[in-house]
Parts: sequence; structure tokens; C-alpha cells
Amino acid sequence: MNSQDIDPQETQEWLEALESVLTNEGAERAHYLLEKLVEKARRSGAYLPYSANTAYINTIPVGKEERSPGDHAIEHRIRSYVRWNALAMVARANRNTNVGGHIASFASAATLYDVGYNHFWRAASKEKGADLVYVQGHSSPGIYAYAFLLGVLTEEYLDNFRQEIGGKGLSSYPHPWLMPDFWKFPTVSMGLGPHMAIYQARFMKYLGSRQLADTEGRKVWAFTGDGEMDEPESLGAISLASREKLDNLIFVVNCNLQRLDGPVRGNGKIIQELEATFRGAGWNVIKVIWGSYWDPLLAKDTKGLLQQRMMECVDGEYQTFKARDGAYVRKHFFGKYPELLEMIANMSDDDIWRLNRGGHDPHKVYAAYAAAVKHKGQPTVILAKTVKGYGMGESGEAQNITHQQKKMGTTSLKAFRDRFGLPVPDDKIDEIPYLKFDKDSPEFTYMQDRRKALGGFLHHRERKAETLQIPSLSAFETLLKGGGEGRESSTTMAFVRILNILTKDKNIRKHIVPIVADESRTFGMEGMFRQLGIWSSVGQLYIPEDADQLMFYKEDKNGQILQEGINEAGAMSSWIAAATAYSTHHVQMIPFYIFYSMFGFQRVGDLIWAAGDMRCRGFLLGGTAGRTTLNGEGLQHEDGHSHLAASTIPNCISYDPTYGYELAVIVQDGLRRMYQEQEDVFYYITVMNENYAQPDLPKGVEQGILKGIYLLREGAKNNKSTRIQLLGSGTILREVIAAADILQKDYGVVADIWSVTSFTELRREALSIARWNMLHPNESARVSYVESCLKDREGPVVAATDYMKIYADQIRAFIPGRYCVLGTDGFGRSDTREKLRHFFEVDRYYITVAALNVLSEEGKVPAEQVAQAIKAFGINPDKPDPVTQ
Repeated sequence: MNSQDIDPQETQEWLEALESVLTNEGAERAHYLLEKLVEKARRSGAYLPYSANTAYINTIPVGKEERSPGDHAIEHRIRSYVRWNALAMVARANRNTNVGGHIASFASAATLYDVGYNHFWRAASKEKGADLVYVQGHSSPGIYAYAFLLGVLTEEYLDNFRQEIGGKGLSSYPHPWLMPDFWKFPTVSMGLGPHMAIYQARFMKYLGSRQLADTEGRKVWAFTGDGEMDEPESLGAISLASREKLDNLIFVVNCNLQRLDGPVRGNGKIIQELEATFRGAGWNVIKVIWGSYWDPLLAKDTKGLLQQRMMECVDGEYQTFKARDGAYVRKHFFGKYPELLEMIANMSDDDIWRLNRGGHDPHKVYAAYAAAVKHKGQPTVILAKTVKGYGMGESGEAQNITHQQKKMGTTSLKAFRDRFGLPVPDDKIDEIPYLKFDKDSPEFTYMQDRRKALGGFLHHRERKAETLQIPSLSAFETLLKGGGEGRESSTTMAFVRILNILTKDKNIRKHIVPIVADESRTFGMEGMFRQLGIWSSVGQLYIPEDADQLMFYKEDKNGQILQEGINEAGAMSSWIAAATAYSTHHVQMIPFYIFYSMFGFQRVGDLIWAAGDMRCRGFLLGGTAGRTTLNGEGLQHEDGHSHLAASTIPNCISYDPTYGYELAVIVQDGLRRMYQEQEDVFYYITVMNENYAQPDLPKGVEQGILKGIYLLREGAKNNKSTRIQLLGSGTILREVIAAADILQKDYGVVADIWSVTSFTELRREALSIARWNMLHPNESARVSYVESCLKDREGPVVAATDYMKIYADQIRAFIPGRYCVLGTDGFGRSDTREKLRHFFEVDRYYITVAALNVLSEEGKVPAEQVAQAIKAFGINPDKPDPVTQ
């Protein structure tokens, strides 16, 4: 008897009443009555703590399970072949090489994928896009094995698993850059897959609301591991999914209870923990814990003792049970209570060992998937309990070492073969041969028929979409003509003007996706609130407090702006969803995400790297960029290195323009390259919040702007004058111009001034030329663009930027003659722009001193003149290096 039950008869009466309601009026009525009882108790002053957990059993009762219509015997054989081929691929790859790979993850998840392939995941059709499946990265061998059985991949591909250099190879994990016709989403950087999936599901709702794509009925499936859920990105956006009622989103968490080194929650229960987390966040939670062999035992459990024992055991124990045998389970699981031993008295140790977990039972998995796709109004998470390394036996099943296992010995291979009934003879077992079905076999026919019914092969990535008609450069005439006499503005404002022009263009306006992370007003974009509206799945259910103002805060079901709150990772994930829409939704979208540059690459660099892998197309705008532009904010806000981070991504094209016309030329050409030519590149452009005069576009400089450098102002022609070449980018170009004036006026030095829009693009082009020259020694050497610009120019070269010295230093090898670089190495701090530039030694005075010094080193000016300049400008030659401060 339960010691807490002081009146068993009363308890029984309540239970019988509840059973009557369930039988006659249904679960919803029962739930309503229970909620009213709890509400009444709380209003009466009773303390009733909330619990988001249910019993440690399956969410869907046996009688409510939707039965799978498939041929279960054929599906089992297919699944067994897939398991073997996934194992074989990794083991064969590691016989003579050490390329790594993973067997255990897919071994635990094979049934979860198989049921989806056979019954749920729709491929794209002419009328509608595909379901989107975010594959757990470590399960990639199983996906390749499935494609092999379908005839999509050949044996040659499988034998080149993780060996891609020679061609016909398979990438280690899902990588669209490496396999652009196969993979859609890179997911192995843990936590990013679940996070991106949430924003993908939300973006699908956005596309549907704006009638840009038919997304009705399409689902986003995100597969993840229970260990992966410890990543902050995995759970960081789950409240958004419920808030936006993303019933097109299904998480499948493979709860094999193990992470890379050991148990996920050895002393706890990860399924219960995740259930509470997701249910508390407003998700529909479906637990798939126990397989069908447990159903008769649970039916006998009238007193709840078996359920009690299931709840008592911690995950570390459950792992050990599956690493041992049936006798061990009998003694250590059932043996705690005599009543449980009596319950299994007629079961052999083998029978006990066959008691399966829900994630390995196709019937339980099908029922969960069927319930998930039909659920309305909430996202669903399926918590499926499995065994890591399922079938690997002594080579790693449920063992802590299993994640790192790349090979299996003969004994384990034979055991695996026997367990799944595979036709591999003993004399071939060590060859680990791949298994295939004959083209006229029932299994191959079944696989083909199932995929045909669901629209075809799922893993196919579209590379092109309908070409957009891009406006010509003349459309940006207001920026090309500058701001007029006496008018000043920032490049941030120039960007906003460009965005306004594009959102009014009849050909592409509906494709523009402005994205901000709660900083619209910082970037002067509040005027777009009313003009475009902020997208909301429910519209605006309130009257905004600024409704009487021209630029009031307007939320709208048809809104165009994605306002993500204080959430750079979320904004980046929305940008990724939009930037890959050409592939996932067959509609080209043009996302512009503007953010504090310090909180772009530094905060969400992993997502931006994934964007490169996914072949994203769009614009990232680093606002308030540079170490000295954002006066007053300080160390955490001032960016001096984002361009260096951007340079690490091969298909990220980056620019640091100074003037509005430069920005217009760059954006227009970016639109052409990405949405007309459909190149797989994306852009990172820094813009500043400093106001200054915006001149007209000089004649004929467009090519130089795009290549990275052009002559902005040529010094006076005077054969007797000492000359120097000054390079600058961003706001520091203005300091360079001022330094040139000082040099001319006070020291008689004539400077040619070059606007460098991208040191990174100059370096990339120069490296490419250098490589060509190295590999073609018998041909005339080519000359890089930066060399061609400077080779016939007189005098040494001085460059200054608002970024670390290494940014401009990238092109040192390609500068003819002496080269001096100034930059903002060190931590930022708050002060005025003028003081910051002096502190970091990039203002006009330091540029002048650097120019005189490099001329002195060449013997063109006396060293004393450099010393005099230092004194005249009030520079302390003994002040500490800024990088140490």
C-alpha cells in the first residue's frame, strides 16, 4: 500500500470517476476537469507545485497507436541491409587508412530514419517543395547506405567515404559545399541543426504568409542527439517555436543515453529532463521509451510497480543493462522487487534481452510520427529511447567507448550478421562486403515504390531557381551623386537608402528580406516599420503606444521585416533560411541582415561558417563597424577584427567602403552575381554611423571598387616633389585624406590617395595570380590587380584602416617597394572618435608621421623632420603600445 494514501477508498472513487470521463467524454474533457480542480485548489490557497513530467512510459497508449500500413518484414530486411552497409563503409575506410567515421550513432537511430523514409518524408514536386530533414551529423553513413540501396550512390562512392580528393568521395558529415547535389543542411557542428531548423520552420510560415511559396503541409524534421541538447543553441530558441505555433516543426531526439565520452545523465534521466524543458516551453511532447515487447508486462502492472521501477533507475543503470545480458537485467532490474521477478518468471534470459526500447520499434516510431504530423498549434518533440551502438555487441554496444569505434572484429561482425539475418558467408565476413538487393527483388521494388509514393529521392538539393531581374546601377543615382554641398550622412544611412530603393523595385521588392536583431532604430530603419511591416504570424493584437506617429511599430501577417529581438543567433538563422530559399523553396530571397559588427562574426561565427557550407546568398551588414567609429560604447562593442574573420570563409565576399557610391556599386554587383548569375557567394559589408560629406561617383572607378582598390585622388604632378602612396578604407580613409593635405602643405610631400574597398579581395586575387605563376613557369608571369595599380607609382606605400594591422598587412607580399601599415590592434574603449583614433595611432597625425618615417628610411626626408613632426603633433613617443592597454 502507498504510505502517502491515507484513504485508499476515496482515491479509488476519484480514479473511477476519472476513468468514466475518459471513456465517455474523452481525454480533452478529462484534462479540462483536472485543470479546473487544480485552479480551484490554488485559489483556495493550496500549494500545488507544477510538474511538467509524466510517467516514464510511452506517451501514446497501446490502444491509441496508429498502425503502420507497411510490410514490416520487408522493411526490417531493408533496415538490416542499411545497418550493415553503414557499418561496412566506415570499417572498410579504416582498414588501410585512418580517416575516422562513426558507426554507433546511426546504429542507434536506424529505425528512426527508416520509418521516415518509408512513410513520412515527402520529396519536392512541381507544385510543392520537399519536407526538410536536418540529419544528425554523425548518422551520415546511414544516409549514404540508404542512398546506395536505392541506386543513387555506387559502391565506388561508398569506398571513398571520407576520401574526397580524388573525386567520387563522400563527405564525412552533411556538407552542401562538398556535395552540392545531395546535402541541404550542415548539422555536425552540434546545436546548430536544431537551432536552424526552428528558424527554417518559421521562415516557411513567413513565405506562406507572404504568398511567396506554398508551404502548407510541409514539415521540418530535426534529428539530434540527447547529448547534443546540452549545446545552448539546441534549446535556445524552443520558446520561439511554441510562441509562433510552429506545428510544421518536429524534433526527433535520439536518446541513446550516451554522449561522446560517457552517459548524458548517468545520475539522472535525460528523457524526463527534456520532457519538462520542452513541455514547459509549450511543445507537444511524445515519449517513445519502451518497445512492443514491454506492452504485455505493462498491461500486467496493475499496481504500477513496474512503472515505479522504470522511474527509479537512472540512465547510467539503463546503459549498463544493455551492455550486459538478460540474466543481468533479470537480477538487477526486475530483481529489486519479488513481484517483478514473479511477473517475468516464465520468461527466459533471451526473452528478457529481447525487451526492446521504443526507438528500435518501427511500430512505436510510426505511431509517434503519425501523431506528430497531425498535431496542430504546437511544435512536437519526439523523445525516442535507443541503445548507442545497437547491434555492435562486444565491439561497443552501450559501451562508453562506442562513439570512437571505427572497426569491428570478426566475432562482432558475425554476431551483427546473425542478429540481423544478413547473407554474408563466413569466408567473406572479413571482407565486409556491401549488400545490395537485386533490381527485381521485393525489397528493391518496395523501396522504389515507397519513395515514388512520397515524390522521389529525398536527398536532392536544387542549385538554381528562377533568375531575378536586377536593377541597373543607375537605379541608385541618388547615391552616385553624393549628398550635395554641405550635406553629410553615414554609410549606414546610404545602406538604408539602398534598401528603400530595392523595396520599391517592381521586379525584386517582394524578394527583399530585411532582418534586424532589435536594432532598427540604431541603424535608422524605423521608417520601414510602417512601410513594410514587421512579420508576425498573428498580426498585431494590440494598439502600439506610438500609433499616432508616422513611423509607428507595425506588426503584420504580411509584414516583410524579420525583427528577431535581442538575438543575433536567431537573426543569423533566419538569414540562413532566407539565403538558401533558392534551394529549399525554389524561390530566390534577398536577405539583408544588419547588426553591430562586433556581434556578428564574433558572436555567431559558427553559424556564418555554416552559411558558407550551405552556399548561402545574401548580404550581411556589419553596422557601427571599426574600432574607433562607435564613440562612447567601448570594448565590448568596438570591432577591429570582423574582416579578418570574414576572410576565413572562402565564399564570403567582404568590403569596407567609405562612401555611399562605393556601397551602391558593391550591392548592385552583388545582386547581379548572386541573383542573376546565381553564384554561391555571400557578402559581408561594413557600414559606419559617422556622418561626413558623400562625394559623387568618380568616372570609371566601378571596376576598382569591386576589385578592391582605385585611385581616389592623384597628387599634383611635380617631378621635384617627394611622393608617397597612401591607402585607406572605411572612415580612416578620411584621416588618410587629411594626412595627405598635411604632408603637402607642411612638408612638401605629394601623396596619391587610394580608396581600398577590400584588402581581402585584393589578397585573394593576388594569391590566385601567384599560384598560377608558380604552376606555369614557362609562361609570361601575370600581374595581380593591386600590383598593376601601384607598380608604376613613385614612393613607398602607407595603409591605414580601422581594423587590426594584419587586415591591411594581407597584401604586403604584393606591394612593390616599402610598405607600412597602421591599424587598431588592442581592446576597444569608450571615448570620442578623435581621441580613439589618436590612442590607436590611426589618425591623420600618426599617418603623417608614418609617411615621413618610411620616406626617411628610404633617405628621401631627414630623420630630424620625423622627430619634429612627432613633437609638433603632440605625440608622446614613449606612450605604451595600444595593444597592451
